[in-house]
Amino acid sequence: MSTVLGDRFRFAAEVGEPGPLCRVDLWAAGKWLTCDDNMAYVPAFRHAVLDTGARLRSGEGSPLPFAGLSPEDAHRRLTARAMDDAEPEAEAEADYEQRSRFQVLHWGPTTDNVIAHLFREKDNLTITLEFWREEHLRDHPEDAGAVFVVEIQAQEFVRILDGIVTALGAS
Repeated sequence: MSTVLGDRFRFAAEVGEPGPLCRVDLWAAGKWLTCDDNMAYVPAFRHAVLDTGARLRSGEGSPLPFAGLSPEDAHRRLTARAMDDAEPEAEAEADYEQRSRFQVLHWGPTTDNVIAHLFREKDNLTITLEFWREEHLRDHPEDAGAVFVVEIQAQEFVRILDGIVTALGAS
């Protein structure tokens, strides 16, 4: 038995039988995000999802950081800065602080194959996602360089996160 929450073309989760390890499949923008590892260590995964939901309920989230750039281009710019090792240490640290305001889906090994950013305008969220692992891009060349975008209401996203937490059970 599994629990399905949300819409795969926006954001969705399918959660298997709860236990210390649990199958968790996530989709966004029609892409299967947990294709590299869909077995979550429940205590850590559940805590990370709870934290994301709490942050969003509190109104946390920033608008697109660069005037005139699309969400895809803002994602690319933030990601390029993260990969640039040539920056002086102090500037890199300030850059990281700016980027970390936008990062989302840091839920452990289950989601570490995806770079994801979240931008918020009042109750509207825009989530950008990009696969980065060479193995994934070799097997799915259509994903190379692609940034996938999801627009979703904060309340809907939080409702899905709450559903994931409930489906994973108490821990």
